[in-house]
Amino acid sequence: MKFKYCPLCGKKLIPKYSFDEGNVPYCDHDDIMYFDTPTPCIIVAVIKEDKILLLKQSYIFKNSKVLLSGYVTPGESVEKSVHREVKEEAGIDILDVEYLGSEYLEEKDIIMLTFMAKYKDGILNKSSEVEWIGWIPLKDAIGEMEEDAIGKRVVKKVFKSIKK
Repeated sequence: MKFKYCPLCGKKLIPKYSFDEGNVPYCDHDDIMYFDTPTPCIIVAVIKEDKILLLKQSYIFKNSKVLLSGYVTPGESVEKSVHREVKEEAGIDILDVEYLGSEYLEEKDIIMLTFMAKYKDGILNKSSEVEWIGWIPLKDAIGEMEEDAIGKRVVKKVFKSIKK
């Protein structure tokens, strides 16, 4: 989030020097600095034996399958977001959630916290925001994710994690 106006008083923010942070949006009325913060989002590779769960959502990419992802809701941990998003979008439960690192999506100012999780139980039941959902062989995942550069990097992290 990039602050331009003070959320408390509505006054236009001005730049104020903050040592190693450089100029930071500042409200001289409320004496508060507002550091720009990216929106947190999770992205998770759900693994079931030698398969991975992929989705088709044309509003994300027209010709590409993607990993399951979603925004972190205020007041919940990122781990809870992972479980919630998987349940909401796919209808299944997961276990052994493992953090794989982060990616930054500059055009949307999103910090994507990447995870891998194992399928626990349940039957796939796609949400209305998902056009298609299915398990595909892990070895074929990158080829199915033509437009999803971040998703491909996550799958590569999964391969490294599995080889450990």
